[in-house]
Amino acid sequence: MSRLHRESHRASRIGWLRAAVLGANDGIISTASLILGVAAAATGKGDVLVAGLAGWVAGAMSMAAGEYVSVSSQADTERADLAREERELAEDPASEAHELAQIYEARGLTPELAHAVAAQLMAHDALRAHAQDELGISERTAARPLQAALTSAVTFSAGAAAPLLLVLAAPGAHLVPAVAIGSILFLVLLGVIGAGAGGAHPLRPAARVVLWGALAMAITSGIGALVGKAL
Repeated sequence: MSRLHRESHRASRIGWLRAAVLGANDGIISTASLILGVAAAATGKGDVLVAGLAGWVAGAMSMAAGEYVSVSSQADTERADLAREERELAEDPASEAHELAQIYEARGLTPELAHAVAAQLMAHDALRAHAQDELGISERTAARPLQAALTSAVTFSAGAAAPLLLVLAAPGAHLVPAVAIGSILFLVLLGVIGAGAGGAHPLRPAARVVLWGALAMAITSGIGALVGKAL
């Protein structure tokens, strides 16, 4: 008697994983960059902390709103496509069945088998068959605006908390190097965690976030230093 073979694929994680990595990454980079930019302008530690807290709140709200609007637009497009497909299925099911069979032929099935598969799938759930194989919409990858917004806000907050804790822990004289080095280490950790959750090798994702994070912090610090001297 054969055992049921269960597989766990990571495709179902794409939506929340993207939002989570983006949120945490942006939380670390934007908050650390803001802190370093303000600190480079020779501002006191208290002012740096206030600026970091303001950036944390503003960034979390911005991420949530941006993700919600963006993913809602995707969801609207998906709904419009599904409604159009449903109308076409009602008006001309034969043409839609032929269209579906052509998709299966392009994947390598013989014409006879392709038409047979299309007929059986449409008899079971025609809209779902066309959604998955013609439109590329499935339950796993469907847009979920609220989930994306909440995930981005929470993970941004988690990321932003890291450089803020470094501000609290670091002595005033060592605040800039502590935040810069600590934030880069947090970015490396984030890259490794994101790669592990997505099943990828950790080296490339970690290198990406470190490169862009270090660049953002360096540019912001430079601008802060120039503005501080000018004022």
